[in-house]
Amino acid sequence: MARATNSPASRKRRKKVLKYAKGYFGNKSKLFRYAKEAVQHAWQYAYIARKKKKSDRRGLWIVRLNAACRAAGISYSRFIEGLKAAKIELDRKILSDIAIRDEVAFNALVKQAQDALKTKAATKA
Repeated sequence: MARATNSPASRKRRKKVLKYAKGYFGNKSKLFRYAKEAVQHAWQYAYIARKKKKSDRRGLWIVRLNAACRAAGISYSRFIEGLKAAKIELDRKILSDIAIRDEVAFNALVKQAQDALKTKAATKA
């Protein structure tokens, strides 16, 4: 009696991995053992990169905001502190977009932030 090998499913699984490894260099695209390892690493890198992309985007928004704030005569950190004091809840993505596309609206936000900082300082003193 022959042993059961689950051939169709095994072949399908191996072909699927080799399909994912298409375009890889050398054995990594030809041999299942090496292709499987390369594909798993690729998936790990892709997962990490998806998370890192979010961090990179936020950093870009902050750099843009900082530049716009400095041009308006306030530092980034004071601007964010002023917005929180004024209870303006806009995220950095939206603020960055406003800074780039609508300078008048951004300057109005800066003015509100500065006013909120003044009232905050007055209530402390």
